[in-house]
Amino acid sequence: MTRDAAAHASPSAPRWRGMVEVDDTALAVTDSGGPGLPVLYLNGQFATQGYWRRVIAELGPAWRHITFDGRARGRRSRTSSDYSFEAALRDVDAVLAARGVRRAIVVGWSYGAVVAAHWAHRHPDRALGAVLVDGAFPHDWLDEAMARRIRTMFRRMRPITVPMRLTGLTPRMSADQMADSNIELGELSRESALSPVLDALSVPTRFVVASGSSLGSRADEQERIRESLDAAIARNPRIALSAKVSSDHGAILRRDFAAVAGAVREVAGLSPARR
Repeated sequence: MTRDAAAHASPSAPRWRGMVEVDDTALAVTDSGGPGLPVLYLNGQFATQGYWRRVIAELGPAWRHITFDGRARGRRSRTSSDYSFEAALRDVDAVLAARGVRRAIVVGWSYGAVVAAHWAHRHPDRALGAVLVDGAFPHDWLDEAMARRIRTMFRRMRPITVPMRLTGLTPRMSADQMADSNIELGELSRESALSPVLDALSVPTRFVVASGSSLGSRADEQERIRESLDAAIARNPRIALSAKVSSDHGAILRRDFAAVAGAVREVAGLSPARR
């Protein structure tokens, strides 16, 4: 950890694992504790906190790692009447407040990258930086045909996803709820919606970008979406590409965890001292 990053380290906190109540639900949270710089990890849309274990191991115990499972995700987080993007942002605030963390680096993958970008934009005094992993690309990929494709895909997956709920590998959400969440992500990712957020980011922000496809994408769709990042980087000097890796979207945290950890270190080294 750099000297500047050490300036943000919080008083030593005990390791903790438990439930954090928010709205009509409760979230399963893990806090590694320690005196290190807090890093909050934001999951992919239907993923769990376990996806971050390789990144966390790569960074090591010098950092304070905070992970949580979103609403109806994993085995322990409870269901909710609200799976909206605004609810996801409220969950970030609830987890940080429950763990007594005022300032943190936010690291998000896929859907979590969009959450991280919005949270850092809304809280420039609290975000020490943001690492956005193969997500938060301002591109108009959603149209009526894509929305229909999304709904069809989740309904067809229902025979597989429902039995897997007990394992925590799929969320305890209906096919329509999952489709609604994915469609809302498409609306939030439109160039007109997401570009102003990225342009206004005032904290060090680094992207780690995958290669190839993602679930539900065809041919070079995902690569064309990623190309939209070039303009965002050109407009905002606080944003940069930390790494373009060979893994596809789904494997990036498993195979290129070192690149993600490197981006976290890079952001920490650029954070101005805030005492």
